[in-house]
Amino acid sequence: MAVKFLTDDWIVAVHEAINAHDGFKGAAAGITLAMQFNVSDAPEGGLNAYYLKLDAGSPTAAAGEVEGSDVGISSDYETAASIAKGDLNTQTAFMTGKLKVTGNLAKLMMHQNVIQQWGAATEAMDVEF
Repeated sequence: MAVKFLTDDWIVAVHEAINAHDGFKGAAAGITLAMQFNVSDAPEGGLNAYYLKLDAGSPTAAAGEVEGSDVGISSDYETAASIAKGDLNTQTAFMTGKLKVTGNLAKLMMHQNVIQQWGAATEAMDVEF
């Protein structure tokens, strides 16, 4: 069953996917990291904010704001959707200014495998854009 991108159903599906994916769980093992995602122009009823939190490797993906985020990532809806579809690489989005990153960039770079495994864990999701 398809879930609409940036909705409560989508973030629940993301949470389930990362928690079921061995590659993601392996990449996240022992890591403490909180990433806040903000989308400036999500469609009506869509999430403007969601987060990924790793607490000693235990992953939570949820709607809203995470307290004490290490990294903030913001973009517009078009960029977020293009990245989620696999049409736009996150590094390219960052280098072209479509994706803004704040906070501890070094910590984010240290844990790039977590981001890559997030993509691997969620690529099979049936998402409607």
